[in-house]
Amino acid sequence: MGTRAVLLNPGPVTLSERVRSALTSGDWCHREPEFAQLTREINAKLVAVYPEMRDAFEAVMLTGSGTSAVEAMLASFAPDDGRTLVVANGVYGERMARILAAHRKPCELLQLPWLSPLDINAVLGLLDRVSDITHIATVHHETTTGRLNDMDALGKVCRERKLPMLLDGVSSFGAEQFDPIGWNLEAVAGTANKCLHGVPGLSFVIARRRNWARARPEVGSVYLDLYGYYAGQHGDGYSPFTQSVQVALALREALDELDESGGWQARREIYRQRAARIHAELTALNVESVLNDNDCSCVLRSYLLPANLSYPVLHDDLKAQGFVIYAGQGELAKRIFRLACMGDIRQADLNALCSALQAAVAGGR
Repeated sequence: MGTRAVLLNPGPVTLSERVRSALTSGDWCHREPEFAQLTREINAKLVAVYPEMRDAFEAVMLTGSGTSAVEAMLASFAPDDGRTLVVANGVYGERMARILAAHRKPCELLQLPWLSPLDINAVLGLLDRVSDITHIATVHHETTTGRLNDMDALGKVCRERKLPMLLDGVSSFGAEQFDPIGWNLEAVAGTANKCLHGVPGLSFVIARRRNWARARPEVGSVYLDLYGYYAGQHGDGYSPFTQSVQVALALREALDELDESGGWQARREIYRQRAARIHAELTALNVESVLNDNDCSCVLRSYLLPANLSYPVLHDDLKAQGFVIYAGQGELAKRIFRLACMGDIRQADLNALCSALQAAVAGGR
């Protein structure tokens, strides 16, 4: 690979020069007022990504990957005296159920096939059979396959049944549409290093103010207790533990870059254009998409490996040209590959990628 790697994996992303430069802004102590102010600023910018959230939600930031934010959200907000229904059609939905089990919180898992959409009839049937379900948890964009789950349909169930939704938005926040009211959204977990185009190492949870305002419950984790983060970050501005300072500086730049470029709607359109260009090239090469077009997120698509072309060969051929792709998971590992459209991907990169795909697929045959 050359000096510039174009990352087509579902995070981390290829950074813009503006965001990368922010990493060298200086050395700050996380217990100084400058960083406290930066924390407040980032939390405000995170809520403002979706104006619909600004009045009723507040954010907290923590050092860790997107999964740390999902676990913190579930550890802090999933009830001990009620049951959380996890609707899963991929690795990350199933991980939510594992997290709840690890925290010994009552959980009901509706495990659907990885290639299937959310089954709303199955959800309704389960809700009719299990009377103590009080919350629903699921994944917005399931990167196992690249499916954008139908949150409008599931959100309608949450709203009509008065069930708060706890959402893994790790691979969608900043590029896909959110409807907090329509989905009865209670909290969403996200990360810096996907659609926001920041650096790995920081994640966040955005939750309704009523969660932060209630009496602080006992949380079965010290580091992942979101109430401690909220009390500090929305009090004196300090976090209970050391935050990733330089990554926070880069996240502020990434959020400003997102806002100045037109916000999440503009980013979604850019992703869609990139995905369409790549899809057209692969279609011309007779490489089939795993999902129908209207089921895919704007962020990532998965494709069936051509006959006689293994993933390691395809990966290594493309990596030699400066492009990093992603394998399938579990039972899909030998059948598919995945391409994401996030980050600083330029027109010249897309042109070079299409040429590299032509050569790799033709060579594999």
